[in-house]
Amino acid sequence: MNKKNIPQEKQELRAKFAFGKENYRIMLIGILLIVLGFLLMIGGGSDDPQVFNEAIFSSRRLTIAPILILAGFVTEIVAIMYKSKE
Repeated sequence: MNKKNIPQEKQELRAKFAFGKENYRIMLIGILLIVLGFLLMIGGGSDDPQVFNEAIFSSRRLTIAPILILAGFVTEIVAIMYKSKE
């Protein structure tokens, strides 16, 4: 059987990607949430080892950043499982 005899439906199936356009958009949002969470955790160190900096215990680093990172991972799972309406 040569390529000319392959039905049109099978040719269309070969050309499809694993995910649709909407899945990639949701994945991008998840990646941005993860990156934003890690950016919020940056800093708080001290140049002088004898001085303790209380900034490492800020609510931004202890609650907001981890919540954003977890939300990003959940968004990635949703993006993988999401089935488009097409």
